[in-house]
Parts: sequence; C-alpha cells; structure tokens
Amino acid sequence: MTILVDTSVWVDFFRGNSTAPVIRLKALVGREEILLGDLILAELLQGVKDDQDLKRVNASFSAYRVVPLVGEAMARQSALYYRQLRERGITIRKTIDCLIATWCIRNHVPLLHNDRDFHSFVSLGLKEVLEFKALSEN
Repeated sequence: MTILVDTSVWVDFFRGNSTAPVIRLKALVGREEILLGDLILAELLQGVKDDQDLKRVNASFSAYRVVPLVGEAMARQSALYYRQLRERGITIRKTIDCLIATWCIRNHVPLLHNDRDFHSFVSLGLKEVLEFKALSEN
C-alpha cells in the first residue's frame, strides 16, 4: 500500500509526540511506501528553526519519494470540492489541506493525518476519503 503522510503527523513525529497517527507512521515505515507531497515538504521546511534541524529533517526525508500534489486539474477539482463542502456549511481552513485531500482522492491514496479538516471530505460521499479516518484512528 502507498500512503501520503500529512504535515500534522510529521510535526508530531519530529516533536517526539506519541499520537495515534505517529504510532501508525512508525509501524508503516519499512512496510509500506510512504510518500511526501511537495506542498507538505514546503510546510515542514518553513517550520525548521535552525540549520541543525534542517539537516535532520532533510536526512529523514531522503528515504521518501516526493510527489507533486497540484497542477491545473487538481486545482480545479480542489476548488470544486471546497465549494461543495462550503454549500454544506463546512469551511476548510487551509487551501493546502484541500489540495492534499483532492490529490489523495484522485490518486486513490490514503492519507495519514491528525487534522480535523480532512474528516470533512467524507461528507462528499467519496469512497477514497473513508480511508483518511481509518488510518488516523487505528
């Protein structure tokens, strides 16, 4: 199985927090293909405070394939999902989260996360999104 891991999980991982998604991530390392999205990488590198941490983060991610998460088709589909959720009274807080969810849905790749906004995509009735919750809660 291939899995995309969200920024919310990586932040907890690097802080040493033992959340359920971090425990799940540790169990998946070496057993499953873990992907790193380019937007997720950008978010993580923006939060790095010094050169020592930058080296540690870069070394940790050298084992993972970085995939591009956005392009015109993804941007258009993401906007459609955002509008569909907004019509139901749900507002996704970050554009990047909507893009990440859209990429996962379109590519049938589950997302390991620790962010409540991703649960909103289940209400769209899309089968692929159901895996978000399952991976986060196991």
